Amino acid sequence: MAEAAPLNAAHAGDRRPVDVAVGVLVRADGAFLLTSRPPGKVYAGHWEFPGGKIEPGETLQQALARELHEELGIDIGAAEPWHEQLFDYPHALVRLRFCKVFAWTGELQMREGQAMAWQQLPVAVRPVLPGTIPVLGWLAAERGFAGPTHDTPPGTRDG
Repeated sequence: MAEAAPLNAAHAGDRRPVDVAVGVLVRADGAFLLTSRPPGKVYAGHWEFPGGKIEPGETLQQALARELHEELGIDIGAAEPWHEQLFDYPHALVRLRFCKVFAWTGELQMREGQAMAWQQLPVAVRPVLPGTIPVLGWLAAERGFAGPTHDTPPGTRDG
């Protein structure tokens, strides 16, 4: 599959980005939740932070709450806007709007046939979705973590 790359808005051209709310769920021990892309979706089996498209008329908080309830069966507390990244995938230009989430209620349910894994740095799951890689770097910088944040298979680049 073709590589995706972070993109500066000035280089987006005429493509209109799809806005996506992404939740970085963090437990009290610092572990964060990654989920696999469900079968049948682009990049199926790649690990990512959960979330989805922001629908017209929704705020970032509303979209994230809806997506995490639909995908994971949980109800979130306040979402803390964190970083934004424009990402150019072969199939779509997406504006990933990452929020940290520290509080939620309900038991995690993988409602779309995906897998889940609580991770610390470096993450043990692979392959990691290209749009997830910058987030691992941001987490590493915040935590003073030095070293690789994920395993890169031989013959690939990590964006």
